[in-house]
Amino acid sequence: MTGLSHKIKELLRAHGQPPREVYFDLENSGYVPAEVVEAMLPYFNRKGHGHPSITHKPGWEALELVYETKELVANTINARSPESIVFTHSGTEANNLAILGYLIKNRGKKGKVLVSAVEHLSVIFPAQMASELFGFKVQLIPVDEHGFVDPELLKYYVDEDVVLVSIQAVNHEIGTIQRVKELVNVVKSNNPNAVFHTDVADAYGWLGIDVERLGVDMLTISSHKIHGPRGVGVLYIREGIDLEPPLKGQLSVEKYWPGVENVPLIAGFKKAVEILFRDFENRVNYVKNLRDKLIKGILDSVTDVLINGPLGESRVANNVNVSFLYVEGEALTVELSTYGVYVSSGSACTSRVLEPSHVLLAIGKKHEEAHGSILFKLSYIHRPEDIDYALEAIPKAIERLRKISAWKHWNKQLH
Repeated sequence: MTGLSHKIKELLRAHGQPPREVYFDLENSGYVPAEVVEAMLPYFNRKGHGHPSITHKPGWEALELVYETKELVANTINARSPESIVFTHSGTEANNLAILGYLIKNRGKKGKVLVSAVEHLSVIFPAQMASELFGFKVQLIPVDEHGFVDPELLKYYVDEDVVLVSIQAVNHEIGTIQRVKELVNVVKSNNPNAVFHTDVADAYGWLGIDVERLGVDMLTISSHKIHGPRGVGVLYIREGIDLEPPLKGQLSVEKYWPGVENVPLIAGFKKAVEILFRDFENRVNYVKNLRDKLIKGILDSVTDVLINGPLGESRVANNVNVSFLYVEGEALTVELSTYGVYVSSGSACTSRVLEPSHVLLAIGKKHEEAHGSILFKLSYIHRPEDIDYALEAIPKAIERLRKISAWKHWNKQLH
């Protein structure tokens, strides 16, 4: 047997079982609590296993679960109606539905689309596709060294030709909390007809989200970012905003996204939302303390490091992004894995092809600084002793890699 699966088995065998495991790669995927798994199980074969559009008992049970979840999510973001909540099968699909769905519907306008330079690629790529297919002019809004969009700069870009604006509430890599309400006000005051979309996948459950207060027209949520199962995304669409589904097929409950809803996963997502809002403020403060402990520990124990993104209240509670100079991020990911500390060298959208993060480049980082970045995402599943263990492993891993790295010696020769 010589296939890829065999090579992966050999890799896992060589890796072995670490003495302790701490999972910080919650940006890309992660741990689903037992309570969430248990909530899904009945909907596979005991109840609600019917198609939610079919008029029989298993179908009605499925439909009941779908609408209960819509009502719950609508309540958490202060949406006026559960009908404004649309389920997709991922956050990426929800962003594609927002961007492509609106631009396809309005393809005759051929105006401008504004997105920040640090948006998730599931926003940037659909916008670029709409540009190629329909002639929209896509402009990337620059950000400062901490990833903030300057409202005064945004004002310069907004004119009567702007059709759609998309700026995320919290950056997925560096944790920057944007001033979304202020940015919406800038857009709407300069062009009341422009539609504003925000991706809150990394803000939902960490910040209070109120669509009425923010004034946004569309908003994206992702299940796996809140310890729900992969395979569920949400798009909030304000009443009066119309889209054209970019995918075609048999419609079920959702008029904008074809295909049958994945009811068991929606049940898991519902439970994850319930857990998320049980003790909101205490949970956020708990994780914020873990974040600060990790940042301080890294700065105290490792030299030549850069914290990417803002510090303090302008950074979301669960995000730590660090560039370790003279170390390759992918190599450090592998090295830390041998200790059982699981991190990522940025977003999964770029790490597989070893490209530097477009987010870090957009905030002015050099290629070598971006390549040495490591992303930690923290959560209520973590304990102080997990941070202690990580802080034991990180200096050891850095020291070993720097000893064999050509980067540091090359840099010294230049200086």
